Amino acid sequence: MSRKKFALPFYLRKPTAIFSMVWLAALTIGSVTAPLWEPFNPLTQTAGDELLFPSLKHLLGTDDLGRDMFSRILASSAFTFYASIFTVVVAFAVGVPLALWAAERRGRVESTIGRFVDTIFALPGTVMILALIGTIGTAVEPVMTFFGLLVAPGIYRIMVAQTISVRQRLYVDATRLNGLGSVRINFKHVLPALYRFLAVQVAMVFSVSLLMQAGLSFLGLGPQEPQPSWGGMISQATMHIYDFPWMMVPPGIVLVLTVLAANELADVIGAGDLSMAKPRTVLARSILNLKKNVVPSNSTPDASALLDVRDLRVGVAGGPELVSGISLKLAPGKVLGLVGESGCGKTMSALSIMGLLPAGVGVTQGSIFWQGKDIASLSEKQLNALRGSGMAYISQEPMVALDPMFTVQAQLVEPLRRLRKVSKREAKQIALSLLVQVGIPAPERVIKSYPHQLSGGMAQRVAIALALTGKPKLLIADEPTTALDVTIQAEILELLRGLVATENMAMVIVTHNLGVVADIADDVAVMYAGQVVESGTVDEVLTHPSHPYTSALLGADPHVPTSVPKPERLASIPGTVPAPTAWTSSCRFADRCDFATAACGEPLNESAAHANGTVRCVRSNELTLTIGQH
Repeated sequence: MSRKKFALPFYLRKPTAIFSMVWLAALTIGSVTAPLWEPFNPLTQTAGDELLFPSLKHLLGTDDLGRDMFSRILASSAFTFYASIFTVVVAFAVGVPLALWAAERRGRVESTIGRFVDTIFALPGTVMILALIGTIGTAVEPVMTFFGLLVAPGIYRIMVAQTISVRQRLYVDATRLNGLGSVRINFKHVLPALYRFLAVQVAMVFSVSLLMQAGLSFLGLGPQEPQPSWGGMISQATMHIYDFPWMMVPPGIVLVLTVLAANELADVIGAGDLSMAKPRTVLARSILNLKKNVVPSNSTPDASALLDVRDLRVGVAGGPELVSGISLKLAPGKVLGLVGESGCGKTMSALSIMGLLPAGVGVTQGSIFWQGKDIASLSEKQLNALRGSGMAYISQEPMVALDPMFTVQAQLVEPLRRLRKVSKREAKQIALSLLVQVGIPAPERVIKSYPHQLSGGMAQRVAIALALTGKPKLLIADEPTTALDVTIQAEILELLRGLVATENMAMVIVTHNLGVVADIADDVAVMYAGQVVESGTVDEVLTHPSHPYTSALLGADPHVPTSVPKPERLASIPGTVPAPTAWTSSCRFADRCDFATAACGEPLNESAAHANGTVRCVRSNELTLTIGQH
């Protein structure tokens, strides 16, 4: 029986996080249990022991009255933590419910709460705290309650925007349609989505509360002598800053380290998802070595190809494969279509070419020959020199590629100056010409616009112009027309087709629409469950498919060319694409295929098909497939 290798949670792999947890835990436990074991009474004054440096008897030395500073720091920690946590509870107990309520109701409720919050912000908080202390004294609960109420509007302002964003997600709408009430939606869906953000805000308020207490105690408005407090000890030490400066060091360092520990712990928690701790332990180190451990394909690249991908495998560090040994080839001036259902590995294959795979995912085997040079294991710095000038990327959603904070001019001019080494004035002129090139009728107006002022089609044209700033030789377009209406789709496809022809660029277009492939591509690779199941020229594959999956896609797509016969009723493919963990070495489409036999359960390799293409099917030579047959 094999033993599972033990792995530390991701938040215990960072030394600063470990120190923060140990420091805060030690202070908390030490302060609570201090009366049981502290070496000296923190209030006891010892004549003759004044102003001593650290020793075995007094670990942190003594103050000007002979009191042990180690004991006094521990004794004051409990009060300090209690007051800070009290402030956090008050601030979040007021701010978070208000944010949840405003995000749900919006409209008048949000505006009313917003005006009230603005009023609180306009008040002089420090003056009001001092006035309260002057009225009721230094009692901790009223003072920290009032401070928490002053902090709550800030929590509300930050939380309401995040909460509105989460409540606009489709899965939240789905829960509402399923009949979940507001309270359950908030506790089951909204707050869990914000827990990392909340952790950072809790640490911030906790730290500010610590500093506020220290400041008040420093001014003599905190616990009064002989009751110890960190701020009071620092204030007392200022009287001996010249003759015994050590007296300020222990309480000052403890205060600084506690604030830093709280913030560091929040940063670590905010950077990771505790529910995904196990995969992230693998990512922490393994992903750094993925590029170094790429196994090359040991094949010679095609000298005539601009891009030649051989036996490419992409996987999660320590996890399953997402792309299983695909091979692609692309010459200048040609368009390759990657087609298949969602989850087939199309986007992962395209992103791996540019080294833009998400965190935790990398190339594990194969070669990506770019103009004869294998770039699969290049470093990020080396790939950056290639991106923009050699390869460019067009995303499915142009608003992802365009920064809403900057005008179109700013976003085009900066890469033009960097990639083409031109002046700012020249870059602006080139930017205008690029906008004309991508078919924008009023470039002078558009170049001064922000992304939100543009329509979807116009924004996509600007995104294409952005991709052209470095005169790339290869364009990778990931579903560039999916979010657009039919008319704009046709215009964008015509634009891309024209750019390929006039600039002699190569293009990889990722799509699930066979009509787009038929319209623009020269060659096509049909992907299913991480593999290329059929490839060849568009004419050969779409008119004489050799794989049942290709035939099924054609039968289910109403946008294929008019030359392809269509059935009276579109076919559907039962089932879904299997998850990567369920992929096998045999035919991965067999469970959904009407032509599957016992032979389809055996290990399967590619075979030649069409003129220069491939097919991955043991029955491809037996079956005469017609369009739409399934």
